[in-house]
Amino acid sequence: MLGDFVFISDFDGTITKKDFYWHIIDMYLKKEGNDKYNKWQRGEMKDIDFLSYIFKNIGQDEEQIYKDIIKMKIDPYLKDFIDFIHSKNGDFIVLSAGTRYYIDILFEHLSLQNITVYSNNAVYKDKGIHFDIDPTDKFYSERYGIDKKKVVKYLKSNYKKTFYAGDSMPDYEPSLLCDERFATNKLISIFNEKGVNFHPFSSFKDIEYILKKKEIKDEI
Repeated sequence: MLGDFVFISDFDGTITKKDFYWHIIDMYLKKEGNDKYNKWQRGEMKDIDFLSYIFKNIGQDEEQIYKDIIKMKIDPYLKDFIDFIHSKNGDFIVLSAGTRYYIDILFEHLSLQNITVYSNNAVYKDKGIHFDIDPTDKFYSERYGIDKKKVVKYLKSNYKKTFYAGDSMPDYEPSLLCDERFATNKLISIFNEKGVNFHPFSSFKDIEYILKKKEIKDEI
């Protein structure tokens, strides 16, 4: 039996105010990290290779990395928004091409429970975070580790309606599979350039307002 609807959200830059890799670059890698970022942006590194380099070169013990993770700022309205989705018989799912290593730590610290997360596995070792990716996984992507598009296709087969919120290019293709799209940061200009229908937002409170208006029209 199909679920009523699912709200799928990216993590870095969508739920958080700043990508985790920028936290690491700004705190520990400085010029070296910025050089790798520019190389990645020029298409000279795959996404997974860029993130892998940044994460494994943090150079801090596990306790310090934990402290750095829980400093990350998230949208303060997130918990209320998730409660709203659940109150309407929907599910809230996080879909990230980062790693659930820091997502799980942050959610546990903030007492955000029972949230399904699709992301890359990773472990702490050698003073860094190292990806632990299975190339035989059904959602595997050579470029991202996890293929967001494959995950969204799977979720679409389990729900009557799908919503997606993201902030950058990796969210573009998976969001096109969904019934409604919400964009912040770079994804706004990407959608505008490509003529895609979407709703801009700066907070999950904005999205809740839009969904409540749709509810009045019986569109959810």
